[in-house]
Amino acid sequence: MKLQGNGDILQYGKSHTLQKTPKVVLLVTLTLVLLTIIPLYYPLLGYPLFLLKNLSSSPPPPSSSSFSSQPSSSQLEDDPIKVEEPTVKKCDIFTGEWIPNPKAPYYKNTTCWAIHEHQNCMKYGRPNLDFMKWRWKPDGCELPIFNPAQFLELMRDKKLAFIGDSVARNHMQSLMCLLSRVVYPIDVSYTKDENFKRWRYTDYNFTMASYWTPFLIKTKLEEVGGPTNTGLFNLYLDELDEAWTDQMHEFDYLIISAGQWFYRPTMFYENSRLSGCYYCHKENVTDLTVYYGYRKAFRTVFKAINGNGKFKGMTILRTFSPAHFENGIWNKGGDCVRTRPFRSNETTMEGPNLELYMTQIEEYRAAEREGQKRGLKFRLLDSTQAMWLRPDGHPSRYGHWPNANVTLYNDCVHWCLPGPIDSWSDFLLEMLKMEGTRKYEEKLHSKAKRMRS
Repeated sequence: MKLQGNGDILQYGKSHTLQKTPKVVLLVTLTLVLLTIIPLYYPLLGYPLFLLKNLSSSPPPPSSSSFSSQPSSSQLEDDPIKVEEPTVKKCDIFTGEWIPNPKAPYYKNTTCWAIHEHQNCMKYGRPNLDFMKWRWKPDGCELPIFNPAQFLELMRDKKLAFIGDSVARNHMQSLMCLLSRVVYPIDVSYTKDENFKRWRYTDYNFTMASYWTPFLIKTKLEEVGGPTNTGLFNLYLDELDEAWTDQMHEFDYLIISAGQWFYRPTMFYENSRLSGCYYCHKENVTDLTVYYGYRKAFRTVFKAINGNGKFKGMTILRTFSPAHFENGIWNKGGDCVRTRPFRSNETTMEGPNLELYMTQIEEYRAAEREGQKRGLKFRLLDSTQAMWLRPDGHPSRYGHWPNANVTLYNDCVHWCLPGPIDSWSDFLLEMLKMEGTRKYEEKLHSKAKRMRS
C-alpha cells in the first residue's frame, strides 16, 4: 500500500544570481561563519533545527534531511557569484516499512504512570512482546527515534493540545511516557473532569492538554442504547463543540483527530433541522453515509480554525487510525491476534477505511489552502499507512485481568503502551524539526530576494 504523505513539508531551495558583488561576498562569508559557530556553542537553539542531534550514542546514517549548500560545477562556471540557499531533498516520512528495533521499548509500564489501564498490555499479561521491538523506516531516508530532551527544548514556552477521542488521549499518554525519560509533568487541570486534562512541564514552561471530543463538533446523546447498544447521537454538523473551540487561541499547536466514533448511529442536524442520519433505523429519516457526517464535521472544525481571529498557531491533522478486527466485528467475536507487522506489499487498505482517510485528506487540503490566505499553518501527521501495517499492536483482551468481572470486548482500536503508537511522536518531532528548516530556508529566500531588488 502506498499512501501519499505530506510531501510539502520540505521545499527545495533555489540559487539566485545577485548583483552588488562585494556586499554579497561579505554577507555570504559572515553567514557561513555564524552558521558554523552558533550550532557548536548552542546546539539546542534550533537554528537551523536539523543540526540538533539525536540522543542515540551512535550517529544516524546520512539522511536526506540534511542541507546541501554546494553549487554544481556547471553553475559556478556559468555564474561565478551565487548565494546558494540550502536545499532539502524531499522525503515522505510517512511511506515506508516497519523494521526490527532491538533497542525498544524506551519505557515500560513500571516506569510510566501515564498509561491507561486498558492499554497496559504488559501489566495484563500479553504473552508476545515482540510487537514493541519495531521502528518505522521511511522509504529513502531515516526517521530518528524520539528525543525527549530535544522535544522539550522545542516546546519551551509553548502550549500543545490533543483534540479528539480516546485514541488522541492514547497518543498524549504515549508522548508523556516518552518524555518521562527526562521529566514528569504536574497536573494543572482547571476541572476534575478527566475528559479535559492539562499537564505542565515546569522546567520548560510547556503545557500539554487533552480535550475529549470524539465527534469534534457539538454533540448530544439522544438515546443510551440505540440500534447497536453504543448510543444514538445527535450531531450538529454546522455547530462547534465550544468546550475546546473557545480555548483554541490559547495554544501554539492543535493536534486534531477523529475516527471510530463516527461508525456509531448518528442523527445529522444542519441549520437546526434534521437532515438525515447514519444507521439510526428511524422511519422517514434520510439514510446517509458515515462519510457524510465525517466530512461535514471536519469542514466545520477547519472553518472555525480559519475563522478564529485570535488563533495564530499551527493545526496538525493526525490522520485516521484504522482498527484491525478479524473473524468478526467488534461485538461479534472480532479480534486482533497477529504477532508481527505487515509489510506494505502484504496488504492494501480499502473500503471504509480508505474512504474515511481520503475524506479527511480532501477536507484538510481545502482548509490548508484557505489557511495560507490567512497566514495560518496546517500540517499533516499522516500516520494511517504506518498504523494499517500494525495489526499486532492492539490490546485485544489484554486490557484487563482475564477473570475480571467486566464486560469488555476485544480492543483492536486503541494501541498498547509501549507500542506502535510511540512512532507518532517520532513523526511529530521530525515535523517540528522540518518546520525549523522551512523557516530557515524562507529567511534566506527572502533575504536573497531583497538583495536582488
